[in-house]
Amino acid sequence: MDDSLRDLLERLCDRYNRPEFIGDDPISVPHRFTDRADREVAGFLAATIAWGNRKAIVRSGHRMMRAMDDAPADFVRNASDRELALLDSFAHRTFNGGDLRDFILALRRLDAKFGGLGAFFESRYEATGSLPQTLADFRREFFACDHAPRCEKHLSSIDKGAACKRLCMFLRWMVRRDDRGVDFGHWRRIPMSALYLPLDVHTGETGRALGLLTRRQNDWRAVEEITAVLRTFDCDDPVRFDFALFGVGIDPAAHV
Repeated sequence: MDDSLRDLLERLCDRYNRPEFIGDDPISVPHRFTDRADREVAGFLAATIAWGNRKAIVRSGHRMMRAMDDAPADFVRNASDRELALLDSFAHRTFNGGDLRDFILALRRLDAKFGGLGAFFESRYEATGSLPQTLADFRREFFACDHAPRCEKHLSSIDKGAACKRLCMFLRWMVRRDDRGVDFGHWRRIPMSALYLPLDVHTGETGRALGLLTRRQNDWRAVEEITAVLRTFDCDDPVRFDFALFGVGIDPAAHV
């Protein structure tokens, strides 16, 4: 890659990997909390609804936390049937209150069986040494309890070749760490080098415009391709360039 592209990516990373980025991004939802378990639950649920208009995602994420009494980990563990029924009025696009209730019950089972989301992801990564395998194992375990089949569409399947953008974004939040204060870095048993880029329509188009991606479909093979290229820039922390690809799309000074 030429030096001008590297300079652009580095400049945009520096510009957007800052605390000022948080307020308008879905990561602001888990940033409401200081407890790791609260951040895991809030982050996972916020990432689950992270498609469409960014402002609407953030509003819905905060509304979801209020519906969970602003105590998401406790709500997952202890909410009564009556409290769960009160979630019926929640909706974000096609993710409705029934989906939210089924997701919370799936999280409850994971918490009881493994000790939480982080414990599951870290232990499975250590056992497999493969983040793709960990993503596949997570989806199977998550839906091992009773649930409405319709809610399965809200958790992408890597086994079916999906890009798994929202799961990759959630993992970025939980695994990445630096001195910038945006990502949390709670899951130390998963190396940052193992992460994959959260790829969606926007980052896919930007990646192609920059020459980082040739595959036309935004699927898991494209995720592997663009992440491999980003690893040539930073093998230890390739997914920090997620900030740069986001920045290209909104920065009038960035010329692709």
